[in-house]
Amino acid sequence: MSTLSVPGATLAYDVRHVPGDRVPLLMVGQPMTADGFTALAELFTDRTVIRYDPRGLGRSERTDGRTDNTPQQQAADLHRLIDHLALAPVDVFASSGGAVTALELVATHPYDVRTLVAHEPPINAVLPDAAGAARARAHFHEAYLAGGRDAGMAAFMAMTQWPGEFTDEYFAQLPPLPPASLSSPGDDPLLSQASWPITDYQPDPARLTGVPTRIVIAVGEETGNTYTGRTTHGVAALLGLTPTVFPSHHGGFLPGHGQPDKFAAALRSILD
Repeated sequence: MSTLSVPGATLAYDVRHVPGDRVPLLMVGQPMTADGFTALAELFTDRTVIRYDPRGLGRSERTDGRTDNTPQQQAADLHRLIDHLALAPVDVFASSGGAVTALELVATHPYDVRTLVAHEPPINAVLPDAAGAARARAHFHEAYLAGGRDAGMAAFMAMTQWPGEFTDEYFAQLPPLPPASLSSPGDDPLLSQASWPITDYQPDPARLTGVPTRIVIAVGEETGNTYTGRTTHGVAALLGLTPTVFPSHHGGFLPGHGQPDKFAAALRSILD
């Protein structure tokens, strides 16, 4: 592990250096930290791989007194990290909220990135039922505040596994909120409001379609018409792209949950 001091935080990151002229690969998640990419990184032995913990998550400590996770701040952190390592341009594989951060990085620092593979970015604004998605998000947050992490995760999974738009049918089948607890559940990066700026992000299609970076929007073949499947198709349509289908689902690169070997092969076919 290495660290980099940036305004308001100390970023922890890992670099596995491989000699040669292959473009380095940066892996970005949110709220996933570097640990989540360990198995995938080990399948890219022929190039330098960088993994990092976003500020305030994992080993990266914040000193700015804030708890919100904004794509703009995290993209600025990534730019400083890439500049510090003097590795630009890099290829980027970014998953979930990390894909949102990576889109902002490309929009603001396009020469940092050669190819971006943005895997299932959760962005409400690209959905026809954006208001319904915001309401569904508010519900799992309320469940988290009332019943703690278990209740919040149950409501979160109900949202992310629902096939289709968040209609009255969706809200009618939700269980009642649990009785309120007297204790505060804290600031879970997934279930609190800390990461709402991620799902509230507004992509700028004019900027993103005018950059030299090659942008690939990726979706899992098993994700279907669930929330991140629909947001992926929405982002792709906004940019005039067709989603590239990857093996498995939202966590398709995770051992024990997805198909990391096949996932890595699909990623390699794009980057090579």
